[in-house]
Amino acid sequence: MNDMRVPVIVEHAPSPPTTLHRRAAPAATATTVAAVRTRLPPHRYAQEDLTEPIGDLCLAPGADRALLRRIHASAGVRTRHLALPIERYALLGDFGDSNDAWMTAGLELGEEALTGALREAGLGPADVDLLVCASITGVAAPSLDARLAGRMGMRPDVKRLPVFGLGCVAGTAGIARVHDYLRGHPDDTAVLLTVELCSLTLQQGDASRANLVAGALFGDGAAALVARGSGCARGDTAGPFVVATRSCLYPDTGQLLGWDIGAGGFRVLIDAGVPGFVRDHFGRNVRAFLTEHGLTTDDIGTWVCHPGGPRVLSAVDDALGLPGDALEPSRRSLETVGNISSVSVLHILQSIRESRRPETGTWGLMLAMGPGFCSELVLLRW
Repeated sequence: MNDMRVPVIVEHAPSPPTTLHRRAAPAATATTVAAVRTRLPPHRYAQEDLTEPIGDLCLAPGADRALLRRIHASAGVRTRHLALPIERYALLGDFGDSNDAWMTAGLELGEEALTGALREAGLGPADVDLLVCASITGVAAPSLDARLAGRMGMRPDVKRLPVFGLGCVAGTAGIARVHDYLRGHPDDTAVLLTVELCSLTLQQGDASRANLVAGALFGDGAAALVARGSGCARGDTAGPFVVATRSCLYPDTGQLLGWDIGAGGFRVLIDAGVPGFVRDHFGRNVRAFLTEHGLTTDDIGTWVCHPGGPRVLSAVDDALGLPGDALEPSRRSLETVGNISSVSVLHILQSIRESRRPETGTWGLMLAMGPGFCSELVLLRW
C-alpha cells in the first residue's frame, strides 16, 4: 500500500480568510446544523443473543463456529437494533424479499427521523427546499425521498437528491454536499436523510470472513439532519456550523470496500487491509486540510468519527496521534448500536449535542471513509 499514487483531493467551500483564525466567529457562508435526530428499530438485541442465530443463517449445519464467536466477541458491539425480529431473517427467500423489507421499514424509520428533526428545528415538511436521501442497503424507484416527500406533505417543488453507493461515508459526504448547496442558496433549508438497514444485506449460507464480520458489526437505523443557510435566522441552536469540507478519492483502492452485487443481493466486500491503509494514508490528508485553515489536530476539541470497527478506530487514533478519549463518542456508538453505515456519524453528532454541548467557538471535525476507497472531512465550529 505504501506505493499508492497521489490521491485525488477536492476541497469544497473554502473559508474566507477571516475564518482562519482560531477565535474567529463563524463565516458568513457557514451552514447551521439546526437539528439532528436518529431513529432505531424496536428490535434490540444483546450481541451474545445474535451470535448463534446469525451462525444458523450463515454457516452450514455442524460447521465449526469458533471463528464466528471470536469475531462477535471482538467487534466492540454490545447491543444492536435490527429491522426485523431475528427469527424472521430465515424467512427472507431472496433479494426481492429483503429489498421489500428494506422499503417497508425504511419508509417508517425515515419518516420518524425526518419528523423528529424538523420538529426539533421548529420547522414543518413544507419548509424543506432540498431533501438529500442516502442509503446503500436497498434500492427503489421512485426513491425513498420521493415517497416520503408525498407521504409527509412536502412542497411539490422540493428538490430531491437520492444517493446510492457512498456507504459509510455518506453521512459526512451528505453534510458536505448540503453545505455546498446552501452556499449557493443561503435562504434555503436542506435536510439530509440516511436510512441503513444493514442486517437485510446479510447473505444466508455465506461463511466468508467478510460476511461474518458484517453479521457481527452492523446495525440498523435512520437519521435526519436539518441544515439552514446563512440567510436564515439562526436562533438558539446547539449547532454546530459547517465551515469547510474536503473530499479525497484514493486511486486503485476499489477492492478495499464495497458490494459484490449478484442474484442474492448485496454481498459485502471488506478487505483486511483497510485499517493498515487508514494508518498509512489518512493522517497526512487530515493534517493538510487542517493546516489550510490555520489549525492542527490539537485545536480540534470534538471528533465525530465514523466507527468502522475497533481496528479502524485504533488506526485513526494512530494516524492522528489523538488522546485516548478523543474517539470515545464513536466507540460508545459502536458499542450501543453497532456500525450503522452512513447513519453512524449523525447518531454520534446527536449524542454529542445532547450529552456535552461543546463550548462556543471551539472546533470539531467530522470524518468518515467509504467505498472508492475514499474519505470525507467536514470542519465544524460551535
